[in-house]
Amino acid sequence: MTKVDFKKQLKHLYIASAKEPVIIDVPAMNFLMIDGIGDPNTSKEYMESVEALFSASYTLKFKIKKEQKVDYGVLPLEGLWWADDVADFAKGNKDKWKWTSMIMQPEYVTEELVKEAVEKVKKKKELPGLVKMRFEQFTEGKAAQIMHIGSYAKEGPTIEKLHSFVKALGLTLRDKHHEIYLGDPRRSAPEKLKTVIRHPVK
Repeated sequence: MTKVDFKKQLKHLYIASAKEPVIIDVPAMNFLMIDGIGDPNTSKEYMESVEALFSASYTLKFKIKKEQKVDYGVLPLEGLWWADDVADFAKGNKDKWKWTSMIMQPEYVTEELVKEAVEKVKKKKELPGLVKMRFEQFTEGKAAQIMHIGSYAKEGPTIEKLHSFVKALGLTLRDKHHEIYLGDPRRSAPEKLKTVIRHPVK
């Protein structure tokens, strides 16, 4: 049995300083992804997407462990966030927020394995999010990132710090705001939650 720790292998992507932002280069990686719209705190669609992503990811993990003799930890939930009107995003009008929830998948995962995993999950329980899920490569490239420690509702100053850092370097933001959730809000106190805040730059 081969054991792989992707958080260690890709620690520059999943471990960030909470003191100072940095510029990183994010390689192309494969993800299970689900798109949606609405407040993540109240949206049934958002909750369904998270459940579907984790159910499929764990099914894939155990399938690969059994068939390929490779054991790895499921990667954390990530989210891309934006709004058609930038003001809605900045002002926190969460009902109008658009999002892509996603979990990175290692190179052992193929389109065929994803289909098999989805069918297996469907036989066990009915998850509405599964029909919206896709498997595709996502390329982010050059990006700025920082660690936010605390509740999701208090990310504002951390995001402002990241944006100021980007501006000071003479760079500009592009594409979508990206968050990587390293903590579990069901198990951790809000003030101890760790979230990687990332934004692609040019």
